[in-house]
Amino acid sequence: MSSYVFAIEGMTCSNCAQRLEKALRKVPGVLKADVNFALEKANVTGAVDRATLIESVRVAGYAATEPDLPARDGPHDRSFVFGLSDELWQLVIAVFISLPFLAHMVLMTLGLNWGLSGWLQFALAAPVQFWIGGRFYIGAWKALRAGAANMDVLVALGTSAAFFYSLAVLLSAEGFLGLALADGHLYFEAAVIVITLILAGKLLEARAKRSTASAIRELMALRPETARVLRADAEVTVSISEVRSGDVIIVKPGEKIPVDGQIIEGSSEVDEALVTGESLPVLRAMGAAVIGGSINGSGLLKLEARAVGEDSTLARIIRLVERAQSGKAPVQQLVDRISAVFVPVILLIAVATLAGWLLAGAGFESALVAAVSVLVIACPCALGLATPTAIVAGTGAAAKAGILIKDVEALEHANRVTTVAFDKTGTLTEGTPAIRDVVTLKDDDDAILRLAASAQQGSEHPLAKAFLRQADERAIALLPVSEFESRAGRGILAQVGTENLVIGNPEMMAEAGIEIEALMPQQEKMAARGETPVFVAVDGELRGVFSLNDPLRTLSAAAVKQLQGNGIQTLMLSGDNQSVVARIAQSIGLERALGALRPEGKVAELARLRAHGEVVAMIGDGVNDAPALAEADVGIAMGSGSDVAMETAAITLMRPDPRLVSAALQIARATVSKIRQNLFWAFVYNIVCIPLAVSGVLSPAFAGAAMAFSSVSVVTNSLLLKRWKTRF
Repeated sequence: MSSYVFAIEGMTCSNCAQRLEKALRKVPGVLKADVNFALEKANVTGAVDRATLIESVRVAGYAATEPDLPARDGPHDRSFVFGLSDELWQLVIAVFISLPFLAHMVLMTLGLNWGLSGWLQFALAAPVQFWIGGRFYIGAWKALRAGAANMDVLVALGTSAAFFYSLAVLLSAEGFLGLALADGHLYFEAAVIVITLILAGKLLEARAKRSTASAIRELMALRPETARVLRADAEVTVSISEVRSGDVIIVKPGEKIPVDGQIIEGSSEVDEALVTGESLPVLRAMGAAVIGGSINGSGLLKLEARAVGEDSTLARIIRLVERAQSGKAPVQQLVDRISAVFVPVILLIAVATLAGWLLAGAGFESALVAAVSVLVIACPCALGLATPTAIVAGTGAAAKAGILIKDVEALEHANRVTTVAFDKTGTLTEGTPAIRDVVTLKDDDDAILRLAASAQQGSEHPLAKAFLRQADERAIALLPVSEFESRAGRGILAQVGTENLVIGNPEMMAEAGIEIEALMPQQEKMAARGETPVFVAVDGELRGVFSLNDPLRTLSAAAVKQLQGNGIQTLMLSGDNQSVVARIAQSIGLERALGALRPEGKVAELARLRAHGEVVAMIGDGVNDAPALAEADVGIAMGSGSDVAMETAAITLMRPDPRLVSAALQIARATVSKIRQNLFWAFVYNIVCIPLAVSGVLSPAFAGAAMAFSSVSVVTNSLLLKRWKTRF
């Protein structure tokens, strides 16, 4: 199985995207295909090669290219002359041609007997109809050839009817073809103005769509092209694609950091704003990790490359944001079904309008004007753009704030969250516990620490790192580990030399059949102080207990208060001792706290809450949190945590600030609200305007303006999401 992303050229409305989706899904081996009209991108997954997909796109009438080509302004030819694209030049020409028609209309309205001659109108209108408006004929032909209908069909039919009726009137006046239409009105101005307004609307729409997707382009712009690498004691500038993990990289003051790495020499303030959303530069010194795409401050840094290319943090962020923006919300499926039948229904309404007016005794001219207005004013674009533009703008705004939303379903669920469950270690606490005390029964402190730290060499748990740091600080040499087994949420089993160790909480000791009564008073004192007791047994005999303290994050209480202020229930699910958990929960204002939970215990509690009708978000950062993150309606991972947690979670917080949990729920609600607003106005527009066109109230020119305005207004409304910022 492979996944591909293509930039698609040639789509003119949401029906094009649906038609292309169907074409791609028919390709043998394709499992899933999504085409996003707002982003002009296709995401395809399946056992199929790239060339086959590109060919199927071409056969459907479009063009597929690599997605990270330079961003462009619209779906058609974009060569530039004197700073203007071909599309903009065509609009300028169309506007100039429209001016005499507008003057003619205004003067005639004022009762002044001045106007353009019929053949001069024809000469001005023809290039607009067939050159500038040629795109609509091409799009309509491609759609009809594929057995579908789109916006181009409506525009081509409507403007062609106005143009050719006017031409027939002219020919009638000259006595050609025996026509009897000499007294008919000319509607060349309708065709010209409709094409001009629709073209202007499409350009404004394209610009607005590009603006909604600015977050991705800004992230892509962070990717440096080159890196200064140390090779054979000499600085060599190489392409970023040539950098390998382990290379030593020199970053001078003010330069972008080219790849993820670890500082091995120097210190500096690093601006990570566009990557993590952190507004202020942060100090990074020797041993600290830095993110590719960040901007170095005033210091000279020497880095060891740790993650390059597609494995880098920035590349992963871009993939996550693209995946979220290219996805389809559940409500979009309903919109797609409506859009699929929209154009055929409008064609039937236009035919019925023409017939109805004629049967009512109106002249052919009045009937034709009403039918043309129906064709021109009805457009599925506003419906098609309502959901994807809001999603693109919302997820982009979230990414700028350091909130990565993996998929559209996460937005839908986050909008309805009623309960938030926190893990403790690394989420509400700093995730850097330290040993505060040790009580031994027969060994000295260093001896028991040597055994415990040696056993922890195979563990990535934050508590294990506390033992290793303490041993390093005391310069205690570690012993080799021959066997190691982790028991999630309880502790570890290990063989150090010839001795078998059991290290963990009281539950772990009970499983191993080890009595801990001799150290229970010490454990109770540690728990009363909010410290985590960790017992150590050697060859089945209890030898000591360590107390570890993990300081609370300074912003944890504020994060809990924010959530509760929004009417959301809060609780903590932790594998730590119940008395420790209860003390921490009380200090930061949590409503409930459950301790001594294994991973399966957390899953069971989340399942219980969901069974009672709660929509639950779970926040964690460790490997043992992954099952709970998967069970929750919305899994939220701290970006400072494990890769497993981030891959499992639907939302990732790029900096360890628990207040971002509330912010993530806020942007989800704002985005879903914007989708509903867009859909409401798109439906209302069509419900109100189509009957007005049928009744003959709207002229074709006004109908064209209204159609162009509908799409632009929906996209502009989505753009308001770009102004969203965290409220802290």
